[in-house]
Amino acid sequence: MQLSLIRWDMILGGFGLFMFGIEFMGDGLKSAAGDKLRDYIDKYTSNPLQALLIGILITIVMQSSSATTAITIGLVRAGLMNLEQAAGIVMGANIGTTVTSFLISLNFDKFSLYIVFIGAMICCFAKKRKFKNYGNVILGFGLLFYGLNFMGEGLSALKDLPEFETFAASMASNPLLGLCTGTLLTALVQASAATIGVVQKMYQAGAIPFNAVLPFIFGANIGTTITGILAAIGGSLAARRTAGIHTLFNIVGASLGMLLLVPYSALVTWLGAKMNLAPMMQIAVTHILFNTITTIVFFPLLKQMCKIVRKIIPGEEPERMEVDIDDLDSSLASQLPSTGIAASSKAILKMADVVRQDIQECKTFLNKPGNAEDRDMLSQTEALINSFDKKITDFLVKISNNATLSKQDSEDIRLNLEVIKNLERIGDLSMNVVEFFSMVFEDDGSFTENANEDINMMFDMMLHMFNRSIEIYKTRNDSLYASLMDEEDTLDKYEYDSRQKHFERMAKSQCGSAVAASIYCDVLANLERMGDHCCNIAKSSVTATVDDISPDEKILTH
Repeated sequence: MQLSLIRWDMILGGFGLFMFGIEFMGDGLKSAAGDKLRDYIDKYTSNPLQALLIGILITIVMQSSSATTAITIGLVRAGLMNLEQAAGIVMGANIGTTVTSFLISLNFDKFSLYIVFIGAMICCFAKKRKFKNYGNVILGFGLLFYGLNFMGEGLSALKDLPEFETFAASMASNPLLGLCTGTLLTALVQASAATIGVVQKMYQAGAIPFNAVLPFIFGANIGTTITGILAAIGGSLAARRTAGIHTLFNIVGASLGMLLLVPYSALVTWLGAKMNLAPMMQIAVTHILFNTITTIVFFPLLKQMCKIVRKIIPGEEPERMEVDIDDLDSSLASQLPSTGIAASSKAILKMADVVRQDIQECKTFLNKPGNAEDRDMLSQTEALINSFDKKITDFLVKISNNATLSKQDSEDIRLNLEVIKNLERIGDLSMNVVEFFSMVFEDDGSFTENANEDINMMFDMMLHMFNRSIEIYKTRNDSLYASLMDEEDTLDKYEYDSRQKHFERMAKSQCGSAVAASIYCDVLANLERMGDHCCNIAKSSVTATVDDISPDEKILTH
């Protein structure tokens, strides 16, 4: 067999369809599940063992350990989860991600095009978004197997290629070569399921021996941490530590596997013969067994591993919230409405902390400039703000149905509902600004130095207004409110002046890029509107009822 006779079009095209199928199926699953996944992670991870189980479940559902880690980082960063809980989820994700190799080993190849047909028909003719998402899952599942089958036909010819026989023999005799190959390939494609899928097909075709497969799997576990590492570079402390836990756990686990390579290989070979496993299923069982065993071994050492990561990556973690919004007891709505309102106020202050962090990271995204991983993290934070909005609002609505509410209780409910909606709108506007920044960066453009300074100045002014408005909400301080209104006038004036300077730069062709020039005023407008919502919070806090405010004074909340 000569190298020129290998069907590289089948190998590369099949691999492309395989990767697309995994990605498409995962996106469909995430869209179908919606924010429920985040709620489950937030609600059922009060201890590391629960976090481990949730990590397994969520990763199976989303078919992506990277997506699970992204949500986890957002919750740690917001102070809703500590590093130990995050470590439990990461360990669980390592088990959950092995399900993909199990699905691949079921060998649905002969039905793949039928599955593609069913998925495509649902995507084309379904009217509801929910059913379209299900169609995406089915279509991705079918493409996964079709691509795998197509790729397998091309890979089967490699076993007859002298150069590949030499390389396979080298991996068999030198386990470190197999480890490095698995690590490098997984780091390149950023999907351990993809590389293990390739190995399953190659082993089935007899292209590589089993003792070369194990180091490859260990390397894939190391390589899959590259996604978290890339997301954490220059990111928050929570992101870096969560990625650090993932990397430490997988490297230590792979090292243990390499040390016990001979006995583990013998164990899996014996199991394969005893259970009469097909080659691809044997690899799947090997992957599942290894990741499960390493998790069981290292789970009792979770706290020690977290201590090591904290020493390697020093810094102060955000304080955890004192009240869990999922613990807002609905019985308080009927029995002790005043106590329930007080609990909602504490949750609102935590929501304000998340919004403040969102604004600060939006500013960082401008000055970094941010990448796709940073934007995903900001999207997770914005979704978390929306979750706060829904849960606290639902709780307050239940309380408002109590017939025995005092006038003060009713007023406090009204105030809290207004504050929640304004906080949620600030989060939305912050995400709008992130999208504007992304448009500039994706166009390889930039703002001019003067434009950048003006945006940063507006961010600083608006952040100061935000902090003051929350202080007014807590203290009902009239004098602070008066000074806040002066700051709002200053922000409005600065926004107007910045616009005029921008128009002058445009007239002189001094703008950094066409995209930056076109969206600059939109950025300023969003920042100014965020300042308006800060004033809404303060105004509601110092006014007995909305009706006491004259129509001319009211600031629109939408």
